Amino acid sequence: MTTHSSLITQSSSPRAESWRSQILREFTPKVARLTLVADPDDLLSEARMVATLRECGFDLIRFGDPIEFRYAYESRYRSKWDKGLDSDLVVILSTQSSSLITLPFDLLQAGRRLSFNLGDIFPNLSYPVVTALDRGDLDALYEAQKRHAPGQLGDNATKEFVLRHVFEIAPELVKQPSDLLRVLLRRHYRGQRIPADLDKRFIQLLRQNNAFDDWPLETLVSDREAFFAFLQERWPIFLDRETAKGTSGVCEDKKPYGLSIEGPVELPFDNHDIRVYIDNLFVEGLLHSVPHKHADTLSRTWVGIGVRTAPIEDRSRRLGKLIDSLEASIPAEDAKHTDWFHFARGWAELRRVMSDEDFGLSETQRKTVNELTRKVDERFLSWVQKRYAGLIQLPPNPPVMLHHLPRFLANSLLSPQSSSLRSPAKLALLVIDGLALDQWLVVRETLSSRQPGFRFREQAVFAWIPSLTSVSRQATFAGKAPIFFPNSIQTTDKEPALWAQFWADQGLMPNEVVYLKGLGDGGLEPVSEALSHPKARVAGLVVDKVDKIMHGMEMGTAGMHNQVCQWAKQPYLNTLLDLLLDRGFRVYLTSDHGNLEAEGCGRPSEGAVADLRGERVRIYPDAALRGKVKERFPAALEWGTVGLPEDYLALLAPARQAFVQEKQRAVSHGGVSVEELIVPLIQIERRGE
Repeated sequence: MTTHSSLITQSSSPRAESWRSQILREFTPKVARLTLVADPDDLLSEARMVATLRECGFDLIRFGDPIEFRYAYESRYRSKWDKGLDSDLVVILSTQSSSLITLPFDLLQAGRRLSFNLGDIFPNLSYPVVTALDRGDLDALYEAQKRHAPGQLGDNATKEFVLRHVFEIAPELVKQPSDLLRVLLRRHYRGQRIPADLDKRFIQLLRQNNAFDDWPLETLVSDREAFFAFLQERWPIFLDRETAKGTSGVCEDKKPYGLSIEGPVELPFDNHDIRVYIDNLFVEGLLHSVPHKHADTLSRTWVGIGVRTAPIEDRSRRLGKLIDSLEASIPAEDAKHTDWFHFARGWAELRRVMSDEDFGLSETQRKTVNELTRKVDERFLSWVQKRYAGLIQLPPNPPVMLHHLPRFLANSLLSPQSSSLRSPAKLALLVIDGLALDQWLVVRETLSSRQPGFRFREQAVFAWIPSLTSVSRQATFAGKAPIFFPNSIQTTDKEPALWAQFWADQGLMPNEVVYLKGLGDGGLEPVSEALSHPKARVAGLVVDKVDKIMHGMEMGTAGMHNQVCQWAKQPYLNTLLDLLLDRGFRVYLTSDHGNLEAEGCGRPSEGAVADLRGERVRIYPDAALRGKVKERFPAALEWGTVGLPEDYLALLAPARQAFVQEKQRAVSHGGVSVEELIVPLIQIERRGE
């Protein structure tokens, strides 16, 4: 059996040496109950760091709001210590070591003090450049530092070092359009986040090459959606060129093709390094097939996936390729959370294709998908059990969990660049209750067909476990973990107050903050009236129509998609988005949890001892009560109280099952699955704005 101390030793061994090792050496279990850490670069918030420290017996808590901290500290740790129970606590202060003295006196007396920063770990690299990196990219940078042992590097040299060794971009090797396309395809397909200063340096170096004079580099390098739109516009041109081989060629006039993004008309899609991406781009819905007068001929070539033919044929071809792609790309147990975000997008696309009522699966396909689903569920659950707790403490930019959203939005709203004296920034958070990622794809397709001017900047975030509205949606509006609202965790009645309090803490007045729920049907007069206040700057809006559809659904996932599509075709959502954009709001759309089709495994007969009887989860106030119910459902999962009140004990239904009558089918939520936990986060804009 591996002990806690041996875990530290393993993490610090030469074989496993990483940037984390320098920090982990300072943590030995049972040495000090309380450790106070100045962590200005958020190193202890990195997901693997959190996971390792938790494996070693350390709990981490961030010192932010003094009242919230005091509640958590006294109720969760001091009370245990007073009873003689062991628990190692690390209190993190996101500031310089000199600021530790601002902590309460009783903590300073009881705790030992540590300080860590990136300058100590990367002494030869430019500190401002390194601090801008996502903490998940530090592993590659640390390995490069060990391997290449650079001397002291300035800002530009550090930027080029990072581009080359972290993001696999060697600017000196980008000499022609196919080189640049390969770099941008790899970056945008993976959804890599590269700091703006690195993008600027890359563009500066590219501008030294005349081959890119007509490329809108400032747009294509950093803007993922614009890059794929750029490819989409030029794909029909390429198809024309393919069919015109051996003739006079294709006209290069932009007007017949209606190009909205400047740049070269023709692109080398047939270059070997570019072709390897084409299938995946069309299969995963990042590019869309187009009609062509020579579709029959083209469909039998390598470009066929991007040529529209008969709908059934198109979907059959996409389904086979999607299954193959997803089987090969299930994230590993030590994967980054961003790997699961990328996978979830393809997984949602598979669910959408399969739900087409006009397209039936063969028995072989159904067996293949069922086996793939089993593998995905097992891998995701294993990953969640190891890594989920480490997501809670991550910095909010970019947001990774729903409770990060308010701070992410506040950073955007209140940054100096966001406001002017004439027109202060405004934003709206639109929470569509229960909208799964696959259902978002249905909504997006409908919105795109009715509003071609919309542009969707797509991300994803994690919902809370258990994936319930009262937990996850409330955390979304509160901007904090559920442990900090124990008295309202069974209801959503406190959401308006929590939303208002968050923004009050950011300096906004009550008349600048709007909260409305129960939206999705009827007229928009209440929304229009609330937003008409001249001071309104922040709006939190809850659309509960999808959740209502889900809880009345008896026709499974396909029925959900059909009903969500019908709702999206109604004018309500279009009109709501137009209203917000017309009033100058920056619009973000998300969901509090997703859903999946599950099969009944039986109803627990625990009487009144359960605080909540969800279809995918039961909540108990006592571990013994939960344990007694689990005896009847041995495959159910006893979820820990990570970020939850101590007396909020969840029993999660087994994979793809629900606590309803045996063999009964239900579309539900509350458990752990890709469909329930990874939800959309979409910024919606109008093109050109």
